[in-house]
Amino acid sequence: MRLLVYNIRYATGTGPAFHLPMPGAGYLRSSRRVLEDITAFIRAEDPDLVGLIEVDTGSVRTGMLNQAAYIANAVGHYTAHQCKYGTGSINQLVPIVRKQANALLAAPRVTGERFHYFDTGIKRLIIELELDDVCVFLVHLSLKFRHRQYQLRTLHDLVVKAPKPAIVAGDFNTFWGTHEIYLFMRAAGLHSANTEGLPSFPSRRPRVELDFILVGNGIEVKSFRIPAVTYSDHRPLVCDFEVNTGKREQGS
Repeated sequence: MRLLVYNIRYATGTGPAFHLPMPGAGYLRSSRRVLEDITAFIRAEDPDLVGLIEVDTGSVRTGMLNQAAYIANAVGHYTAHQCKYGTGSINQLVPIVRKQANALLAAPRVTGERFHYFDTGIKRLIIELELDDVCVFLVHLSLKFRHRQYQLRTLHDLVVKAPKPAIVAGDFNTFWGTHEIYLFMRAAGLHSANTEGLPSFPSRRPRVELDFILVGNGIEVKSFRIPAVTYSDHRPLVCDFEVNTGKREQGS
């Protein structure tokens, strides 16, 4: 199977124009051309699973276009998406912001989808998809170190209870790379598909390993790469893997 994980920054693009006429102004305007470029890239990779971070599900920024549904339709996938803020968050009331989400896309063989929420941080959503042989968790962790540590504890409890081999993927915002999540990975029985510690951010000259695909017992990584595309401020991750459920049972 092939998993592609990509923080697309709401298809707002990159470059100096993003910060004009003021820093961060680009967040208020999405580009259909950038969305089409991202979609064409994903379609060309032909993934079985797609994890999208920072996707707009239909605000005025996109002309009410649901980017998750748009990409899913283009690649022929099912999609599960949800606002990334907690259900009681004031962000649920703010225009544009309330449509900021994460999404998992998969071929239509999904047996279960669940939305969990961290107790801390602003970005609280955990999307869980249970497929035939694997459980996938998609996250976008907090920018604050202390909040990330609390979130990792919650994520650990979900992963160890998973009924099938687990994959945890997304934007971890770990400015110290795998060093910051080492204990979490050991406790949850996970290891990084990115064995070389390749950086994914910023996309034009990557220096930091912010994005991860972590796999558990019973999952064998066949290949991993970070394509050199610059449609977002992050580069995408692409991982080919196989699931061996018997191996997981022996290791559990």
